[in-house]
Amino acid sequence: MMGRAHGSVVQMSGPIALVGSGEFLDVMRPIDAALLAGRPERAVFLPTAAAGDGPDRVDYWIQIGTTHFRGLGVEPVPLRVLDRHDADDPTYVDQVAGAGMIYLSGGNPGYLADTLRDTAIWRAILDAWHDGAAIAGCSAGACALSAVADDFRNPGRYSGLGLAVAPEIAAIPHFDRFDQIAPEIGRELVASAPPGAITLGIDEETALIGDGTSWVVDGRRAVWRLDRDGSRTRFGQGETVDLGPR
Repeated sequence: MMGRAHGSVVQMSGPIALVGSGEFLDVMRPIDAALLAGRPERAVFLPTAAAGDGPDRVDYWIQIGTTHFRGLGVEPVPLRVLDRHDADDPTYVDQVAGAGMIYLSGGNPGYLADTLRDTAIWRAILDAWHDGAAIAGCSAGACALSAVADDFRNPGRYSGLGLAVAPEIAAIPHFDRFDQIAPEIGRELVASAPPGAITLGIDEETALIGDGTSWVVDGRRAVWRLDRDGSRTRFGQGETVDLGPR
């Protein structure tokens, strides 16, 4: 695990999960249970990425997230953080402390990253993660935690910068679907990824779990490394993903 000095004690950052799809569904129960194991039984989750889809969609994420985490035997803490004003609201910020997991669900990656960046709630999330909480992002959330987070439907609308919890990765969630219907997304991200970031396609119902030194595939399908020469490498269940230079 990654660590940082905190007073005279070294605090250890928790695991990172980048999920291709399936947040709060039964297929993700074993993965989320493993991420929460040994951590406080308290799951904070933010539907921020879905703010542009309207209140009904936000309510949907809150409802299924609440049901999901209760089913895992942990306290669900939904935070209706929908804009930057909310992200600096102490009412929400104070509820992050003591989390065993922080989860960012799906929607618009660029909106999510730009809304949370440099806010009080993002600082609280980082503090909780550095103190050992797991941090997970699915779909838009996975992009936001990586190096690149844009709006696939409207490129350039947002800054395009992820929150860089995983700065070595440019993530493409739903990769097995996007690779079939919009393969240009992968090619464009490979070409535009920042120096030092490897483009990884994460299939649906699949997670990439990292501890700061290595990344392992967990789930039903695969993670794909996409390189600038057009080559790709598949990594399946239990395999460690190679992020070394090519």
